[in-house]
Parts: sequence; structure tokens; C-alpha cells
Amino acid sequence: MKYLSSLILSGVVAYTPLTLALDQENPVAYIPAQCYTNPVNEITGQVANPCYTCHTDSRRPNYIDDGEIQTLFSFTEAALVNNWKNYFKGFSTRASDISNQAILDYVRENNYFNQAGQNLIAKRILTHLAEYDSNNNGQWDGYIPDIYYQFDNEGFDRTPTHGYTGWRAFAYYPFPGGFMPTNGSTDDVIIRLPVAFQQDTNGKFDLEIYKTNLAIVEALIKEKDIPITATDEKRLEVDLDKDGTLGTAQIIRYDWAPREGGMMSYVGKAKVLLTSGKQHLAAGLYPVGTEFIHSVRYLDIDSQQRVQMAPRMKELRYARKTFWVNYFQHDRIAAKELKERHDFPDRIKQVIGSAEAGVRVPQGWVYQGFIEDQTGALRPQSYEEHVFCTGCHSGIGVITDTTFAFKRKLDSDQFQQGWYHWTQKSFTGVPEPRRESDGEYEYSFYLKHNPTGDEYRSNMEVKDKFFDFYGEPKPEAFAALHEDISELLLPSPARALELNKAYKALVEEQSYVKGRESMLVGEGVIHRQVELDQKTGIETPLQFH
Repeated sequence: MKYLSSLILSGVVAYTPLTLALDQENPVAYIPAQCYTNPVNEITGQVANPCYTCHTDSRRPNYIDDGEIQTLFSFTEAALVNNWKNYFKGFSTRASDISNQAILDYVRENNYFNQAGQNLIAKRILTHLAEYDSNNNGQWDGYIPDIYYQFDNEGFDRTPTHGYTGWRAFAYYPFPGGFMPTNGSTDDVIIRLPVAFQQDTNGKFDLEIYKTNLAIVEALIKEKDIPITATDEKRLEVDLDKDGTLGTAQIIRYDWAPREGGMMSYVGKAKVLLTSGKQHLAAGLYPVGTEFIHSVRYLDIDSQQRVQMAPRMKELRYARKTFWVNYFQHDRIAAKELKERHDFPDRIKQVIGSAEAGVRVPQGWVYQGFIEDQTGALRPQSYEEHVFCTGCHSGIGVITDTTFAFKRKLDSDQFQQGWYHWTQKSFTGVPEPRRESDGEYEYSFYLKHNPTGDEYRSNMEVKDKFFDFYGEPKPEAFAALHEDISELLLPSPARALELNKAYKALVEEQSYVKGRESMLVGEGVIHRQVELDQKTGIETPLQFH
């Protein structure tokens, strides 16, 4: 694969561009529709706060610290008019023409593989290369999906010949808000570390070494100890449990405080690269070459009337870390962001990339995606459709090295130590997580400040389930949620069908640059226009962590 060339100058990343944001329909597509939400119910005066989940005091090495954005619409002038027009028209009329059986038949079709087992995205790119070769060099310069979605009992993706692709699925707590299936989509996230992390010092694939390196990365991202199966430290020549001897380790001991002598190491060939300075390690950061696959899917309904992940993908998203950005450089990126907002409030953020190669963010990652065309087949996204990805994966306080899910991976006391795909086990029975700062239940805290369970004050099914007519919490509903997150995350079959139909109508229109969610948003909950630094109505910022 070929990617945009990059250069680090004085800790600030500069790029050789392929495409610039010149003639977009939405010149500020990096600001998502959620940011135009009116948190104030104009009838009751009740104030919701969906903003804190993204805009919050950050944790190193993310130095954005943007919690104050919860109280103000801090937009450039170009963003004062809301360009996400789909949220004002709805798709109910067109959706009503789709029958229940028709939408179920549609979402149950696999649009990633055909019946012959061919990768349909790869086939499309190779067949229509001239159409997608935006720099006219005769080749595809982006990512071609190479995952089979055939997972073993440790979450590893396997090839038709039972080999390893390097991809490994993990279960995680869905991020509160729009990414909860009750609001329209199921999704999965799969990680792959660079080839060297899968090999011994001789360059031979070694499953134990790969699993160990994945656990080390998990410890660094979560900044805590990670239990592992019994592992021979002598063979790996690394004291994984930090007990001072090379014996049998059953835990990856998190110990990264270089100034106090706390150091960690990868194992196998990755250790050799680390020692030679060709690879890097730090808390909160992934090694260069780390990849993620993220499929966004429709909602299916099984024979027991339980909502589950559908075979059909709405989108397939890809991310790869292309170069190292250290703590100092991350700090400079945050300072530059703050200075830009202060000194040049009218300046539109420049996003570098193309439809072919995806888009880059300053923290060293490239993001690329595929989305349904009018017939439901997955196609490469346009440049403007790609820009949409950068808002959440770059300049907000909650992210960890631009990502969300892996820090929220289920711990090792869960099924298969948290390494599994949602098709292998559903949300059912997974207990509710607690917040780090105060120990409150996380989803319950979210509902306390967002009774509808979404950013748009529109999911009445959730509100009616967890609150009574007077807005008081239903103790039995919250007690059930504490024991089983599916109580909140999964919609009723009727709502699932409605959400599917609304999105299918959007697919037929192909107007993603005007909004790409299931359009079941109430009237008056999204501003059509805001004033410069207009108050949101939220008085006191909340913290996500």
C-alpha cells in the first residue's frame, strides 16, 4: 500500500496533499450533526448533556481538554449554518413504502462476500480501477479489505485454509449515544498489530508471541495490568509480570514511568525493533502499523424476536497508524488546535487526503471507508464523505490515540477474555461498566443526563423504559441494566425495523454528505443555525471518565 508522504516539523505534522477541501457541499464536514443538537427542551426547560461523552478533560497523551465546548457552540463562521440537511426532512414517507419482509431480506444479504466467497469490495476496485484511481497512477493506493470474518474461539480471523490474517476481534462496551444499537446500527471493531508483532526473533509466525504483544498493547492503552494465560518468560526473554525473575507469567504488569525507571517491552521480533529504535512504546499509544477494521451494520431479528447484528454492512471503516507522534508532539497538536480556534476563528480546518487513499489526521493515522451505493453494494467513500471521519478521530478530548473502542475492551474475566466477535456472543449478560472517577454506573450516568439515550432527545423507547411519566427513574429498569447492558443497547424489533427502513431510504438517495444516520429525529432538537459562541444551555460541564 502507498500512503501520503508526511513530514514532522518542530513537532507539528505537515503533509504533502493529494486533495484539499475546496468545493465541498459541506466545507466543515468534520463537525458532526450531533454538535448542532439543542440540549434544551423548549417546552419543559429540561437540559440534556450529550456533549460530555466527546468533549471532556482528556487523558495523556491526548491534551485537547475541550470540556468547555459543552457550554458553547464554538464554531467557525462557515459552520454557523448547519449543513446536515437530512435531519430536517426525514425519510418516513419513503421508508413507509418498504415492507417488513423486504427490509429483513435486504439486511440479511451479505454485501461483503458473494456466494462464491469473493471479496466484493476488492472485486469492485479492481474491476473499476480507472474510476477510483484519483491520482491516475494505474493502481489503487488505498486499503483493500483482507478480513474474512471467520473467527475462532480466541477471536482470531482465519483464512479459508485455516491460516491467520492477523485480525483479532474484541468485545467492548459500545460508546454511549449514537453507537448504541438502539439508535440505529450494530457494529464491530477488529485490531491487527504489525507483522513483526506476530513473529519470533527469526521472523516466524508465533501465536503465543502475538497474543502476548496484544496483551502488552492492551495494558499500555488501558494503563493497567492485564491477566494472560501462563506464559514462559524465559522463552520470550522478558519479565512480563515484573517480579524480577524469568519464570511463568500470568499477568502483564503495567509499569510505564520512564523517569522513575518503569519500562515495558514487546516480545519477539517487535522487541528487537524496539531495542533498535525502529519501533516505539508508550502508555496510551499504539505501535506504528497498528490497524483497525470497523463494520457498521443493520439490525437483524432472529426467530426468537431478539435484535442482533445483520450480515449487511452499511459501512466498512479502516484505520492505520502510519507514523509515530510522541507526547511532546501530541501536546503541540493540541496547542496548535487551541491557537487556531483563538487566533483564526473563521478558518476552516484543512483535511488532507483523497477518495482513494483516505484522509490523515495529525496524530499519525489514516482513515478510510467504504459505504453502500444506491444498490446496496459497498463502494469507496468520496473525499468529502471521508472528511466526516476526522471530526471524531482527531480533535476531541475523549479519544485515546484517535480511537474509542480498544480502551473499552471487555476485561479478561469476560467470555474468551474479551476476545470475540459479537456474532459469537451477544451483549446479553454483560454487566454495566462503572466510571473511573466516581464509580457510578456509566450508562446509567449517561441516561441521567440524556433520558432518551441519544444525542437528539428522540429515542422515546429508551425514555419510556427507564423513566416514568413524571421523568423519575424506574428503579427496576436501572437494576436490570446494571446486570445486563442489552437492556439499554438493543431496541425492540419494531424500532429496529423502523430504523432499518429509514436508513435504506437514505441509501437510495445517496445523500450521505447531508447526514448518514437513521433519520428518526424529532422536530426542533437540532439547530438549523447558531450564533458565534452561542450558549448551548448547559451550565456545568460534565466529565466522561
